Amino acid sequence: MHKSNSAIERIKNHLAYKLGKVMIDFSHQRNNYKYGGGYIALFKKLYKIKKQHKKEQKIYQQTIQVFPQLKYPNLETCSDYEQALKYKFHLSYMLGEVLIQTFQNLHKGSMFKLAKNIKKANKEFKIFKEIFNNFAKLSPNIIKIISKNKQAFLKELPRIQNILKIHQDYQPILDNIFHNFNYFIQNFNLIEEWLLSNDFNEKYKKENHPYPSLLDPKKLNDEKEKINYKNIPAELAWEMNLPLPDNYEFVYMRNFGAGGSALNLFFQKCGFKVRFSQRIKAHEEYLEMFIFLISCYHEHAVLTLPGFPIDGREKLCYMIQKRVKCICIVRDPISIYKTLVNHRGYMPDRKIFFNQNESFKNIFTGIRYRFYDRKKNIVISYTYPTLDSLYSPVYIDKGHERFNLTTKINLLYSISDLVYIDMKKILPGEIKKTLPLLSEQFNINLPKDIYSYFEQPLNGGKFVYLLPKTLIIEKSFIKEKFHTIVKENVKILITQSQFLNSSESSMINITCLFDNIITLNNILIYIKHEEGLLKNLYFITFIRRYLGIVVKKLLIHSRFEELKLFKEKDVLNYLKENKELRVKLKNILDKELVHIKQHRPDIVASWKYYQEFEQMCKELDQELTLE
Repeated sequence: MHKSNSAIERIKNHLAYKLGKVMIDFSHQRNNYKYGGGYIALFKKLYKIKKQHKKEQKIYQQTIQVFPQLKYPNLETCSDYEQALKYKFHLSYMLGEVLIQTFQNLHKGSMFKLAKNIKKANKEFKIFKEIFNNFAKLSPNIIKIISKNKQAFLKELPRIQNILKIHQDYQPILDNIFHNFNYFIQNFNLIEEWLLSNDFNEKYKKENHPYPSLLDPKKLNDEKEKINYKNIPAELAWEMNLPLPDNYEFVYMRNFGAGGSALNLFFQKCGFKVRFSQRIKAHEEYLEMFIFLISCYHEHAVLTLPGFPIDGREKLCYMIQKRVKCICIVRDPISIYKTLVNHRGYMPDRKIFFNQNESFKNIFTGIRYRFYDRKKNIVISYTYPTLDSLYSPVYIDKGHERFNLTTKINLLYSISDLVYIDMKKILPGEIKKTLPLLSEQFNINLPKDIYSYFEQPLNGGKFVYLLPKTLIIEKSFIKEKFHTIVKENVKILITQSQFLNSSESSMINITCLFDNIITLNNILIYIKHEEGLLKNLYFITFIRRYLGIVVKKLLIHSRFEELKLFKEKDVLNYLKENKELRVKLKNILDKELVHIKQHRPDIVASWKYYQEFEQMCKELDQELTLE
């Protein structure tokens, strides 16, 4: 028995390979001994091999019925599978395939075509041998690729060879072709036209673009074309390097800790379709972007590029190919690091809903912060933040939330204009000057009430993660206390305007029923399914008193959490005492602020804490020099 875990041995044991080998041996024997005849002996031997092979197969099937554990593993799972594939292109195997087809079609007169088919197999063997010799350097996997598309490859061989020859010095498109060879063969005419076009040459080959598209982007964006973005799966689009659909008005490049979510909400309120989620993996990010753009194909959309670093995300940036403007909100880096240090963590105990019997002291507990344990080198959730989190690999080295401005900008080659806006300019004191400029530069129609939106804190303010909360008053409680029957539990939402979504804003606003402690803190109260309860004075009295206590507890907890937070001065003092970290951050900022220093030095000059950081580094370096 041959080795079951060796793909090479198993392919060499295929009937086709064994029959073909006998044919070759017979041919060599004839040439060496120069005699005619012997065909009867040849066919007897072929028949004997076929009969023996059939017997072996029968024994194998009977054996695995009794001992299923002896069943051979799939050929593809063998460690030598890829090396074994070349044996399917050996002359032995190809001649054997001809013989098997001949035996199977004897009733159709296949014997009369045998000589012709043998000649064809010899010709194809030479063709494949030449292809593998010439193109193995273009794609190490060429044997594996062609083995799945043998006949289709032969059919279009001259034209395929022409494309490969023309682009032999442009490896990225060769990689794309071989990576997607099935699709390449199935849609050969369309792809050939594109790869031989002037557009492809100018846009990709001349620029040595690292991720050339396998299909023409212009046609993909045309719904009248047979193959367009709407009928291509997002996963396949990524594999073929298809640029993102171009139905976005501009790009919004986010940076962590710089009002990212707030501006997304602003675009949404101005009538744009916006994607709020973000993924660490570039591949997943592309899929979400692709699906999002297809879902709003005939609407105004903003393409949001997350704040994650560019490591492993170069391809994602290159897939943004429409010539559009880009808006980028920036902030004093020390303020950003302060925000990151104070960042909330995983909060499994935080309550979003509570009922009328809940203890007041438990309603607002459960707030936790990201906490980097330097000794254990792990990030956990804890009740207090720590400045040690500045050492977290999430924020430095190759962390997925480190500062990465210039690196990303340099890869957005299709951007026609990058518009920097300091975060200070979208705060209440400056917003009325900023929005008209944004409107003009990005063709944004501003709603009448848009300024009131920016009167609220951009990051949720002092009540972030403390609100929103929903009080659930059970219907049994209402029946017992207020002698009113309701169909379901009554929900009362305690929130602020920046937290409201469309479904919540359709609830009944009852904020006017409450006193100053609620209204002065910009708190909103909404009720759902009131069913006449607002006419019940006892119910009104109850919720006024109850929610008044809840809001007092909210203010106490808010102050308690606020006192835990670090300020920019704390960050600077910590960096002063930790040289290794200070040098790391300085190197990061020196690299990533190059672009904004060149194009908007006024913004950098206005960053108070960054300037203090630079001065501190300079002074400390001088002290070291003097020592």
